Amino acid sequence: MAWHPPRARRLSDALRTPGALAAACALALVGATLATLLHPPAPRRAEPALAQQVERTPSPLAAVEPRQPHRVTARDPDRAAPPRPTRADFAGAAAPRAVRRVADWAVAAGDPAGLPFLIVDKQAARLWAFGADGHGRGNAPVLLGLARGDDSVPGIGERPLAAIRPQERTTPAGRFVAEIGRNLRGEDIVWIDYDAAVSMHRVRATNPRERRLQRLASPTVADNRISYGCINVPASFYDGVVRPLLAGGRAVVYVLPERRTLDAVFGPMTVAGTTAPASRAVARAPDR
Repeated sequence: MAWHPPRARRLSDALRTPGALAAACALALVGATLATLLHPPAPRRAEPALAQQVERTPSPLAAVEPRQPHRVTARDPDRAAPPRPTRADFAGAAAPRAVRRVADWAVAAGDPAGLPFLIVDKQAARLWAFGADGHGRGNAPVLLGLARGDDSVPGIGERPLAAIRPQERTTPAGRFVAEIGRNLRGEDIVWIDYDAAVSMHRVRATNPRERRLQRLASPTVADNRISYGCINVPASFYDGVVRPLLAGGRAVVYVLPERRTLDAVFGPMTVAGTTAPASRAVARAPDR
């Protein structure tokens, strides 16, 4: 047994009885209560202003208006898509009646189907360019096939140039879906009728005796027939108008006839119940 001082031992022995232990607990409780009454705790400090501000600031989500149910409304007729134009815009240029008739019909009927289009007026030896919206992009003189006529000789595209007789050098009439391609020299051209080897390209002055540049610059159309059937375009007009117009790769080309009528070549050109001209689709051509 550990040694205790005499007084401490006596207190320990006294607390061993149940009655003494209960009395001690009661006395401790009374003492704690009296201490609380005589010495109350210090008042609680106020919370910092920032904390109070955060408490008072509502959540950002509380300011959001409740989501409204989705309502499907009918299309406002006043805001409907604008109607398709009924005429081509020639930008103030005076055009022959046949050119204007085909251009107006193409725009009103939507025949190019969203593609830009060009009109070759063989009788006037002139090319007219239009965007997909029907707005004119300009016009320029062109050189055409030496022979007059509206059809290509069958199989002419397979012949060498030396085997093509003068009376066979025609520029065919019709509606063509033209595409960008390249010739054997690597130059970009516009294929009009690949099977007949008819294309639209920059004028070439490779043979001085043909005087192609002078023919384009002359005021008359009588000397604009010189090619093997291709459509020769001034280089400035080709690079500035034709090539950008075919940036998407394709365009519709209407080559007007010089022997037959428009209706014979393109069919009835009516807007209501439109009968589109027979399309001569041009497959994507390899370098040729």
